[in-house]
Amino acid sequence: MNAAGKSVVVIAGPTGSGESTITNEVIRRYPDKVRRIVTATTRAPRGDERDGVDYYFFSKEKFLEEKEKGNILESTYIENRDTYYGTYKPDFEGKIAHGFIVIMNPDIVGAKYYKENYDATTIFITPGSIFELERRLRTRNPDMSAEEIAFRLHNAAHELEHEQQYYDYKVQNLDGKLQQAVDEVVAIMNKEGYTLE
Repeated sequence: MNAAGKSVVVIAGPTGSGESTITNEVIRRYPDKVRRIVTATTRAPRGDERDGVDYYFFSKEKFLEEKEKGNILESTYIENRDTYYGTYKPDFEGKIAHGFIVIMNPDIVGAKYYKENYDATTIFITPGSIFELERRLRTRNPDMSAEEIAFRLHNAAHELEHEQQYYDYKVQNLDGKLQQAVDEVVAIMNKEGYTLE
């Protein structure tokens, strides 16, 4: 367990940068020490996603009710998808109480919140290029419309240009070099006082 040291780390980046994959790899290496926070959302489950495992799936009414009660620590509303995402306090506090290091994959609003309130180290994952990002999006989501891909690439370009400066560290996740990126993230966590071993 994580008796000493820091307990919240942010691994963020534009969609397709690999922040979720890197998070999962860190957890795979340190299964007794690290957990991912399960985000609450109002979007519908996709494929074989499970409630409480992949996301906490709430109706919009339930999400706003939980937020009103103080059970959503921070949240973001994605206007073009009419969807809320946020940190579900019972999940977050339960994992911290059990001594785990928790990894968050929020947007810039969440990253700033965890930096200010939990002394989180923030790590921004970047792709090799915007073209690499586009290829990953198309490969991962073959049914995605051209409009949706264009929208996501536009958002990614904005994040790369305007948001990465707010993070403590930047790690490049190049195609075929995932383990190298994971090694860098682990080295940062060790340097910043997270007890992984």
